[in-house]
Amino acid sequence: MHEIVPGLVYAPGYLSREEQDELVADLREAVKQAPLFTPRMPRTGKEFSVRMTNCGALGWVSDRERGYRYQATHPETGAPWSPMPRLALRVWDDLSPYKHPPEACLVNFYEASARMGLHQDRDEEDFDAPVVSLSLGDSCLFRIGGTERKSSTKSFKLHSGDAMMLTGPARLAFHGVDRIMGGTSTLLPQGGRLNLTLRRVTKA
Repeated sequence: MHEIVPGLVYAPGYLSREEQDELVADLREAVKQAPLFTPRMPRTGKEFSVRMTNCGALGWVSDRERGYRYQATHPETGAPWSPMPRLALRVWDDLSPYKHPPEACLVNFYEASARMGLHQDRDEEDFDAPVVSLSLGDSCLFRIGGTERKSSTKSFKLHSGDAMMLTGPARLAFHGVDRIMGGTSTLLPQGGRLNLTLRRVTKA
């Protein structure tokens, strides 16, 4: 593990191929209970280019009417989210210095054309808790900046099995995904990238 920028802890190749396969199988089961959905931007109602679901007690959602938020149920089915995968919880326990467990695991699915603009993860109550991220499938070009949108940025590649943590000075840094590098992984038969981010939502 090493720091790309202060507070961004990067663990390349953290998950073995067998562990990646296990995690994908768990996510396929999770999607049966909580299908992928397409969130919308507040106010404009513009669709995100990624589809998403969640695992855990709480899930992150967004729509035109109520904006960004966490809630305990799927926005379309009204059902609870699926349990958090065992391996995801293990990664949190291994990497996170925070003594309380995560409450949400946001799962983003990127097709080859999907992007994620620079944004901050700031819908949680306790910024002392890190955001822990896992990459599965095709590689991507990830961008990280500072706590102001105009801050200079740094880009690097994330590959299948990589883990990353935003903590300390990077916890509220602007970050995003510039592009997906199609055909760089055989993990997902139809291609694309899955990104899991584990978050503590409420103050312990």
